[in-house]
Amino acid sequence: MTLHAVLAASATLVSLAFALSTLDRWLARRKRHEAAWTISLFMFAAGSAALWVGAAVGWGEWSFKAFYLFGAILNVPFLALGTIELLAGPTHGRRWMAIVAMLSAFCTGMVVSAPLVGPIDPDVLPQGKDVFEAGPRIAAAVASGVAATVIFVGAIWSAVRLLRGRRRPGAPTSLPAGRLALANLFIAVGTLVLSAGGVLNSVVDEMDGFAISLVLGISIIFIGFLITNAGSAAPVPALAEPLAWRPPASEALVEEPALAS
Repeated sequence: MTLHAVLAASATLVSLAFALSTLDRWLARRKRHEAAWTISLFMFAAGSAALWVGAAVGWGEWSFKAFYLFGAILNVPFLALGTIELLAGPTHGRRWMAIVAMLSAFCTGMVVSAPLVGPIDPDVLPQGKDVFEAGPRIAAAVASGVAATVIFVGAIWSAVRLLRGRRRPGAPTSLPAGRLALANLFIAVGTLVLSAGGVLNSVVDEMDGFAISLVLGISIIFIGFLITNAGSAAPVPALAEPLAWRPPASEALVEEPALAS
């Protein structure tokens, strides 16, 4: 098995384990932000699986479309949606859920029906600009860029508030603020790594670069999630319980990391 196939398989397994962890929390607590994160992480797993298929057996139209849709367009917006649900409260959360759902349906139809404008080399990870017209490429750039900014800014903002001692009174967690701040920093760093696939292309080839950034990024975010479980007997709430890849808006202040709930 090639290196990129191994990396893609690793990213798939880590994403799936992460998704099952957030699913378990959602089943226990039925929190809306945990549902959004679970959907996002299953999409990460689907995108990683498509990368795995492309790396292992060769790229084709549908393996690339699945990879592009779940790995470049839909996954990060749902991750950011979980942040909005958590920090902006249910009223804003429902509004953004409707917006993200409608845009996701539109993007899914666009990618599925998009004609290929160039051939796909089965041995090379295709570039969107080589096989798609402008629509899917714009959707990927806007969706991943805006959502990743929401996640990164929110994680840093949450860590700063925690380190300054700004935790919501009566927050149901026994974990120290320093550990929660560290978890937020892992989430911020993981978000940057997920966006760094292009940088790695100067060191390794395109498929290896993307696979490395994917497995490292999702692993670092998963570590942030797991930090909040270590030594904690009770479930830990995430960044904040109301107030959004996390800005404020309501009565509660961020107190726990976005993916640590």
